[in-house]
Amino acid sequence: MAYLVTGVAGFIGMSTAKALLARGDQVVGIDNLNDYYEVALKRERLAELGNFGSAFTFVEGDLADMGQVKALFDAHPLRRVIHLAAQPGVRYSLENPHAYIQSNVVGHLNILEGVRHSKTVEHLAYASSSSVYGANEEQPFSEIDRVDLPVSLYAATKRSDELMSRTYSHLYNISQVGLRFFTVYGPWGRPDMAPWLFTSAILKGEPIKVFNHGEMKRDFTFIDDIVAGVISTADMDPLSGEGAERHRVYNIGNNKPEKLMDFIQAIELAAGQEAEKIMLPMQPGDVYETYANIDKIQADLGFSPSTSLSKGIPQFVDWFKWRHKLS
Repeated sequence: MAYLVTGVAGFIGMSTAKALLARGDQVVGIDNLNDYYEVALKRERLAELGNFGSAFTFVEGDLADMGQVKALFDAHPLRRVIHLAAQPGVRYSLENPHAYIQSNVVGHLNILEGVRHSKTVEHLAYASSSSVYGANEEQPFSEIDRVDLPVSLYAATKRSDELMSRTYSHLYNISQVGLRFFTVYGPWGRPDMAPWLFTSAILKGEPIKVFNHGEMKRDFTFIDDIVAGVISTADMDPLSGEGAERHRVYNIGNNKPEKLMDFIQAIELAAGQEAEKIMLPMQPGDVYETYANIDKIQADLGFSPSTSLSKGIPQFVDWFKWRHKLS
């Protein structure tokens, strides 16, 4: 089967594409290779995918350019679309809001238009985020909860994507699934996220910044579990029914919020060094706790995350040492 994976040079995009290629599928990947973080890492991920030869086709392009998106759909007989491209980062959205509108809103709209006019695409799975739950206080977060209280522009763009997708399903009977990811980590992860920042600082003997004085919890989810969930939603039979019935949203998380200080301790143990900690107040746009209710995706698709922090963090730290040629 031929899949389009957007954001293919990204963390989740590359990991998803690699799993599809490993089982024998054809993958067309698109990414704009922007410099939000080091482009060299993105090219290293693409090199991993290049090992699969002609089964992988890479297109460097910008999803905010409708002409490029149309050309992509016209050139390839795609069956399924896994739309993971986005401008990530809650805090960076405070500094560069226009990048989020272009990538996350305009880019998502262009993918919807591409799918709408395609004669071959049967189903679209796209990335949303647990950040849409915003200031909700009820735990765990459930897909039926209110999501109209975002606390960052990033969250607002992801909720906008969900609303646009629901509207397109209603108007054009497009089969779609939105995926609310919960704090993904693992090998090939992003340099702007806590696992990388903490591991890098600890191995260098530098202090780490701990926000809200460590009083935070996150539903950390290992990349292999996330990929299994993404592929299961992309592979599902096209949703039946009319209109908005053909659009669903699923949480994909570990269903187990971990204390930030326990997360840091797991990295310290894997790195063999204790961190010097600088305790700081909560950052704008952050939330105290994330916790995924995954009953819906478990019931529908049998999703069952199996990687604990004690297993996942050492895999990330080992990869980090390998990538940076550290002993």
